[in-house]
Amino acid sequence: MALKTNIIAFMTGASLVIGACARASDARFGYFAYTGKSQESALVRPSPAQFVNPVVSGYSPDPSIVRVGDDYYLVTSSFVHFPGLPIYHSRDLVTWSQIGNAVDRPNQVDFSGMKVSAGLMAPAISYHDGLFYIVCTNRKNFVITAKDPAGPWSDPALFDFDGIDPSLFWDADGKAYIVNNGAPGGGALYAGHRSIWLQEFDPRTKTMTGPRHEIINGGADLSAKPFWTEAPHLFRKDGYYYLIAAQGGTGDQHSEVVFRSRDIAGPYENDAGNPILTQRDLPENRAHAVGTAGHADFVQTPDGQWWSVFLATRNYGPDLYNIGRETFLLPVTWKDGWPLILEQGKPVPFVVERPKLAPAPRPAQPLSGDYAYTDHFTGRKLGLGWMSVRIPATARYTVDGGKLVLTASAEGLGDIRHVPSFVGRKQAHAIATVSTEMRYTAERAGDRAGLVAMQSDDAYLFLGVQREEGRQVVTLSVRKTGQDPLQGRIVASAPLDQPHRQAGAPVYLKLSIDGGVLSASYAVRKNAWKSLATDMDATFLSTKYAGGFVGTIIGLYNEQGTPFDH
Repeated sequence: MALKTNIIAFMTGASLVIGACARASDARFGYFAYTGKSQESALVRPSPAQFVNPVVSGYSPDPSIVRVGDDYYLVTSSFVHFPGLPIYHSRDLVTWSQIGNAVDRPNQVDFSGMKVSAGLMAPAISYHDGLFYIVCTNRKNFVITAKDPAGPWSDPALFDFDGIDPSLFWDADGKAYIVNNGAPGGGALYAGHRSIWLQEFDPRTKTMTGPRHEIINGGADLSAKPFWTEAPHLFRKDGYYYLIAAQGGTGDQHSEVVFRSRDIAGPYENDAGNPILTQRDLPENRAHAVGTAGHADFVQTPDGQWWSVFLATRNYGPDLYNIGRETFLLPVTWKDGWPLILEQGKPVPFVVERPKLAPAPRPAQPLSGDYAYTDHFTGRKLGLGWMSVRIPATARYTVDGGKLVLTASAEGLGDIRHVPSFVGRKQAHAIATVSTEMRYTAERAGDRAGLVAMQSDDAYLFLGVQREEGRQVVTLSVRKTGQDPLQGRIVASAPLDQPHRQAGAPVYLKLSIDGGVLSASYAVRKNAWKSLATDMDATFLSTKYAGGFVGTIIGLYNEQGTPFDH
């Protein structure tokens, strides 16, 4: 049963005009409904002492975690979706709720001209002396701070050092250091050859200080030409400094490796058991496969247990997933002074014994497991979880009397120079149904409004109303590659104009998705659905074919076409 939610917060600092007069070209949406189910649900039967992976479903890559007392905070990458850097909170490491976004003001970052999978990537969260810190990359590396992890967060202080994926480590002597992926000091020996660098950080001035040290050259075994060693995190245990890092790229060769040293500046020795997490050694065609596991971070509970959050994917076919990389949780075991997340050759489990922490109640808006919700737009603002593509210069939408009013924009999808009139939420399950009620009249050729499912600038689907040859038409169009027209290619359509139907009367739109298959429906009377397309190939919305690092975002859209009808 759908959970009716009043979603209450979005885009702090961005202007939202409440109750503005609607224009004829505005699209008014009465609700947005989502129902999601995992493909592996039938196999998952946890006991009360167990939890189910992933702990944050759908597009939630590059997780970083910190504990402050009995509270745990998590941040993930968000690329050019705005607001960005979602902040999650938990008391039991399993049940998470979003409490804010670290980037929620347009002046904090600049996404102009950036593709969907550029922007904010690989954030790392830490806490020291009453202040939370996030270091991250967006064109340049930067640091932001907050007293409350829910925000507000400061404007970025920029760094000049080379590379990406910075992480901040606080040593016992009070010194702070940043480690990050950068170019090898002696030059790259092969494609993907990277190094991990260390430099001291001055928290008072938010600047780097002292010399930079190249502490890892290449990765776990330079002779094997390890590639894309990145996302480093430092921590200390039993007199050793441990450095964990992702290796092998973000695709099916992804893994996590570990090194240790008695001195923070090295030399670091390689764990002979590396990698400490991967799924690349399992059959590609296995059922209900978890893939691309890596990019981990560690946290320790008050009783001394170690746990790891990491990204992985749930595949519906060989390396096929539309919903992006998700946040998983596994215990860390220690043997002979080395940590291990998962033995090589073992699949990432869906059902795991819970941490020895008091279980938290399931929130009204869950972030894991099967769930449903309906946003009736009864609050004064859009809520956490809604996002735009890049940052609009002016607000494109208002919340008005239980309706989301979306203003038309000539800046459409498919062009990285554009900020489309679009707000969406992540598809968090392989099996999902999304529907909406819309009141809209397409006045000119090319005008269109409705539902959009978007993986990248070059891969998206539109289901909605547009004007074609002087008529109101329901269309389904797709853009599969950058060679397709910006508006995509119409694959199905039906006339909307009917006798006695009033202009602006509601039309209902529905997308039903099952892995790589999609169906589209519409209705002019509620629940009287008519099929527009069935069993359509939706693998073009997978990361494998669309490319990039995000997941499918499904939401509401309004585009202004040419000034004259044809």
